[in-house]
Amino acid sequence: MDPEWQAQRDRAVAAHAADLTRQAAAEAAQAAAMLHDFVTAARDHGPPPVPLTARSYAGTRYRTRLRGWYLRRDETMAVAEDGQFYLLTVPASLTARLTGARPEPATPRLILGEGGRDGERIPLRAVLDRLLAD
Repeated sequence: MDPEWQAQRDRAVAAHAADLTRQAAAEAAQAAAMLHDFVTAARDHGPPPVPLTARSYAGTRYRTRLRGWYLRRDETMAVAEDGQFYLLTVPASLTARLTGARPEPATPRLILGEGGRDGERIPLRAVLDRLLAD
């Protein structure tokens, strides 16, 4: 291979990766701002937060220390009272059964279910508006 061509290709790949990283960070910041705005509005006007549970891949439910609002009807995604986004699917665990699951905050996205099957993608804005309207 031509070394100059390979160097040019490597630079193009690196630039593309940097663009994707910047775009993902901007999307996450925008989604985080939307979640914080939602939490403020929900505190003022409802709906009230509920205790959040996590679910194992096999379907076992575990309590968590979180309170917030489920973003999906299947209760696999939620926003907590502190505005953090959570994916509430966790590995099965005896410890979680006894003491509760401790899901970690995840990076929020503007489109929930991105990369999933057809019909599972929904804009975060539409979900938040629906929750506030209920």
